[in-house]
Amino acid sequence: MPRSREERFDLLAGWEKRAEWPLAIIAALFLIAYSVDVLGDPGRLFSFGIGIVVGLSWLVFVVDYFVRLSITPDRGRWFVRHLFDLAVVVLPILRPLRLVSLVILVGALQKALGGAIRGRVAIYTSATAILLIYVASLAVYDAERGRPGATITSFGDAVWWSFVTVTTVGYGDFAPVTITGRVVAVLLMIGGISLIGVVTATIASWIVERVAEEDDAGRAATAAEIRELKDEIRMLRESLSTGSGVAGADADITGMNTTTHDNY
Repeated sequence: MPRSREERFDLLAGWEKRAEWPLAIIAALFLIAYSVDVLGDPGRLFSFGIGIVVGLSWLVFVVDYFVRLSITPDRGRWFVRHLFDLAVVVLPILRPLRLVSLVILVGALQKALGGAIRGRVAIYTSATAILLIYVASLAVYDAERGRPGATITSFGDAVWWSFVTVTTVGYGDFAPVTITGRVVAVLLMIGGISLIGVVTATIASWIVERVAEEDDAGRAATAAEIRELKDEIRMLRESLSTGSGVAGADADITGMNTTTHDNY
């Protein structure tokens, strides 16, 4: 049944709102499984379970992508604006899935948590930075360990390299030698630049909201004071008017008494 553009926009917004937390939970489950796989020594059975988690997470994001593409009223514009989502769906077919799925985690959790803690700039910034660095460290360590000529041979080295890269310092003491590791490096560089932009925009948004709240509070207080002043003026006028009437009545009574006395 055909729908209007407004109805399709409402449908898309409703789907995205309902799906953001389930997608974030799926991405978080993947991160837990992937962390155990990289940092621990899982057996064959657990590795098989990790593969199932990875495959299901990719399948869920594929379904989410095509549902949103089918709902949106302007598919061409939506397609161009969501090329990153397309890469998440397509790249696992061309290269190992686990590395690409890490990118899903950052986007899904940031989207789900961003609106809830946007006002808390420190929490939002710290959580995003820690998540980005941890995910990149896992990915580059998994890609580099055991490779000939690799300098990133421990998870500690990977974390240090991620800190240096995300801040665009680039000491050069550690550098990836594999293609996968270098792809992670490029993504982390882009993520670092984006993170700075997000932090700046979040702080600016928070300041604007606080200033607007203070302006609204100031205007409300001023309006209340004006109302109180008007009430006081009205009460004063009524009091003066009542006092003048009483004084006039007293004057009339005094005049009548004087006239009566003169007649006698």
